[in-house]
Amino acid sequence: NSFRGPLGHGISDDKNTPLKWNVETGENILWKVKVPLKGYSSPVIWGDKLFVTGANNDQRWVYCYNKQNGEMLWQQQANNIDGSPAAAPKTTDDTGLAAPSVVTNGQQVVAIFGTGDIIAFDMNGTRLWAKNLGVPDNHYGHSSSLLNWKEKVFVQYDTNRGGRLLALNIETGESIWDVTRTNKISWSSPILAEVDGKMQVITTSTPSVAGHDAESGKELWKIDCLSGEVGPSAGFGNGLVFAANEYATLAAIDPSKGEIVWQDNYYLPEVASPVVADGMVFIATTYGVFAAFDAHTGNMYWEAEFNEGFYSSPIVAGDKIYAADMSGEVHIIKVDREYELIGSNAMGEKMTTTPAFNDGRMYVRANDVLFCIG
Repeated sequence: NSFRGPLGHGISDDKNTPLKWNVETGENILWKVKVPLKGYSSPVIWGDKLFVTGANNDQRWVYCYNKQNGEMLWQQQANNIDGSPAAAPKTTDDTGLAAPSVVTNGQQVVAIFGTGDIIAFDMNGTRLWAKNLGVPDNHYGHSSSLLNWKEKVFVQYDTNRGGRLLALNIETGESIWDVTRTNKISWSSPILAEVDGKMQVITTSTPSVAGHDAESGKELWKIDCLSGEVGPSAGFGNGLVFAANEYATLAAIDPSKGEIVWQDNYYLPEVASPVVADGMVFIATTYGVFAAFDAHTGNMYWEAEFNEGFYSSPIVAGDKIYAADMSGEVHIIKVDREYELIGSNAMGEKMTTTPAFNDGRMYVRANDVLFCIG
């Protein structure tokens, strides 16, 4: 499991998810705990375990919690790693050194930090392997989350020195393939998409959206349609890849042909990734507009304006979209061609991370407080 779910699509199988809660009164708040160190990694769940990371300039940690009661099961430091920088690189406050989310396959859990350190533990916190990928030359801080398929961990490692996509063996950390790319720095995370029976790793960056063969790393297609500083990952659904960035475009791409089907530049996200459900693609912007488009034609169904903008990527659970704005207000919107706001609930903390859903509960990291809502 990973950021925005196993394939990175932002879709949860959970149907019976919470509609109402109150942090002040404790209504439907099953537990809350403070995470020891700051981080913008989103919670990732496997079985009864929930993982997040935290860091400061001196230390990087992986935390494992019991998802049922919030008890910390273990915490392990990412230290004594060959090639790790003596001094942490400078990062901005809204990115920091623990922005990427972990990935786990239920046997290993792998974390990466803004130092370029990548480290794996077993599910009980025993260290398995660690290495440094080179200190990222990144003026905000490295934020691309990890992804897993079969025995591979995929790392999108785009820095000011250029683009790179690599696959490591999740059990050993050994390199399986390592591809140099022509793109510039990016902050987005890769996703997986099955195209014509084969798995592709889809990346967004400046200027290109690209699909790589997950087995070999070979670039299968590339389209130059993005510009600026790319933070949103791609969305995928209805056989199409959806790539977007502020001041650029929203492009629907057919990955079997490597062709743009339609594009639009009306509402564009800066950080939040598009999500696709029921033949629609949904966009959350930093200026507070949430919009729904027809996935096949690009026609806009509706737009809704909120007081705060969105950094957190919207997640679809059943027939509902959960979209958390930067103030920590979580808006629940019906997946429909007509706009319907089901409700809004405040977390009482600022929020830029993306929630995780599991067994009808919602897990939220807001300003270094972890909440379980159900």
